[in-house]
Parts: sequence; structure tokens; C-alpha cells
Amino acid sequence: MIELKVEGMSCGHCVKAITQAIRQRDPKAEVQVDLAGGRVRVETRLPRAEVVAAVEEEGYTVPPQG
Repeated sequence: MIELKVEGMSCGHCVKAITQAIRQRDPKAEVQVDLAGGRVRVETRLPRAEVVAAVEEEGYTVPPQG
């Protein structure tokens, strides 16, 4: 499981955009978006970097892990 902190999400459109971006790369991915917590959890075989790239290409920010 990959868990990302994502900045810039605020509505249902954000959920749909992120989910679709990840599923374009892995149609079997399970995506859970927590708007209130600013987190995205993904069950996928994709590497973390590819999931981050998909999210960032939609215009959201994934801060580096601390």
C-alpha cells in the first residue's frame, strides 16, 4: 500500500481526477481519497514514484517524505 499526503484537494472533482489518473496507469488500483485528511491511499503494483507522478500531473502537490 502507498500512502501519500496530497496538497490542493478540496472537492469531489479532485477525488475523481486523482482516481482516474492513477487508474489510467493501473486499472486494477484501489484508490481511497481522504479530502479532510489530505491523504491518498493506493493499493497498486505501481512504484511509489509513478503514483506520485500521476497525482502531480493532475496539478496537485505531493510534498517530499520527511
